[in-house]
Amino acid sequence: MTEAAHREQVTEQRGTNSKVLRALANVVSYILHPMFMPVVMTYVLYILSPVTFAQYEKKDDILLGGGVDLVLIQIAISTVVFPLIVVLILKGLGMISSIQMRTRKERIIPLIASMVFYWWISHVFKSNNAPVILQTVLRGAYWGLILVFLASIFFKVSMHTAAAGGMLGILTLLLITSPVEMSIPFFISIIVAGIIGTARLMLGAHTTFEVVVGYIIGFVAQFAAYWWVI
Repeated sequence: MTEAAHREQVTEQRGTNSKVLRALANVVSYILHPMFMPVVMTYVLYILSPVTFAQYEKKDDILLGGGVDLVLIQIAISTVVFPLIVVLILKGLGMISSIQMRTRKERIIPLIASMVFYWWISHVFKSNNAPVILQTVLRGAYWGLILVFLASIFFKVSMHTAAAGGMLGILTLLLITSPVEMSIPFFISIIVAGIIGTARLMLGAHTTFEVVVGYIIGFVAQFAAYWWVI
């Protein structure tokens, strides 16, 4: 094989690898979308520390543990279903070009609507004296959304890494305060957060600065929410 042919083969291989990696990055971005994080983290917390959710336990459980299934449904409606409906309506009306909301301006209305839904669900669980850790997740997600909205006025902060930062924040709190061993879940969360940030960078959706700021926003919001709740 000539040197020119070898270089061409290497370039083609790199192009193929790049397409595969971008496809994987897209899959990661969809599966680990920030919209799913409150529900996912509630479920993870239930798995890691079910005793925390004892007030929701019932003997006639058909899904996750008495009333825990209803808790997840309520959170999913407010943090996934309603925001998604708003985005789809805006897309249908031509007010945004894509449900991915690629520009800062396209985020404004969806973020404002989501803040209303997030505030409502966090207020409901606070009024019902939900477990502190669950109140923290929901209030932290709400405050994180506010910070993302404010940051988006100036630059396109990563909502994915803001959610990932929130995940790291809540598991750090559990690592510090929970009697349950949280080292393994904590290190897994670091890996997952790293994968999310890497995926966003590979897709060119954000700069390194926007990704890092997202992590900081999510992390700080959870700690602030915890101090507020207790």
